[in-house]
Amino acid sequence: MTQNNIFDTFDEGIIPGGMRTKTEIKMLICYIFRAVNKPLSKEIVVNAILEKALANYFEACSCFDDLVNLKNLKKCDSDKNLFELTSDGKMVADQLENTLAYSVKEKAYACTLELLEKQRIEKENKVTITPAENGCYVNCSISGGDMNLMSFQLYVPDINQARVVRKNFHKSPETVYKVMVALMTRNKDLIEEALNNIGGLL
Repeated sequence: MTQNNIFDTFDEGIIPGGMRTKTEIKMLICYIFRAVNKPLSKEIVVNAILEKALANYFEACSCFDDLVNLKNLKKCDSDKNLFELTSDGKMVADQLENTLAYSVKEKAYACTLELLEKQRIEKENKVTITPAENGCYVNCSISGGDMNLMSFQLYVPDINQARVVRKNFHKSPETVYKVMVALMTRNKDLIEEALNNIGGLL
């Protein structure tokens, strides 16, 4: 991958200091994989770049696909939805890392970790929405790793409220669990801790 200082990407919606060349975007993608040091999905990487407005969506997707075609990235043998750096990709990340602004790398890396954590929470703490007469049932399940800590069903009048419940539940399932346990046990210390957790979410 050679460096090219000519702006050759669409830059609508990109923050000042964002990626203005395909080469920069490709280097940033390689950096993210190198920094996180684990297989990642295309969706996670592209969304991390988009959430910080570092590159245009279509450019980020195109550059990701280019890296796959150039054999800088390859699909994982264990999961075809995940990708990892090849030896060539690692070399690109190591050799060209310092050409990217520190603030750009920091934002992309931090956002990638946040999205991975969000993905883990949603995977471990299930939410299903079931249509019902005049509304929906939202079924939530809180995991304790290898066991189910708590499950509950909530009725809401429409699908939009069901989606809000799902979103807020996934923001902090551990807080939901603490509040329920605090209420049921009347443990004052736990109630105070739960209230503090709720305050941090508001």
